[in-house]
Amino acid sequence: MLPNQKLLDEIGGKISQAISNSPARDIEKNIRAMMQSALQKLDLVTREEFDVQQEVLLRTREKLTELETRLAQLEALAPAPDHPQQLEP
Repeated sequence: MLPNQKLLDEIGGKISQAISNSPARDIEKNIRAMMQSALQKLDLVTREEFDVQQEVLLRTREKLTELETRLAQLEALAPAPDHPQQLEP
């Protein structure tokens, strides 16, 4: 290994060690923990869960459209009643 490379590696290691032991690192950890705690209290879903539900909704809409079309076809084929029937509540 070149002497300059060894020196650079040593300096890089010391800088990494200093950063990991600094108060800024502790503050970052605390803020991250607080944010994670706050986000867990919210009623959020993951992107994967959202995408799955979106796909289910899309399939449901497609099925509804198919059923509405089929119902319209069946109603068109059904004979008209002599007199309309009233639906009882």
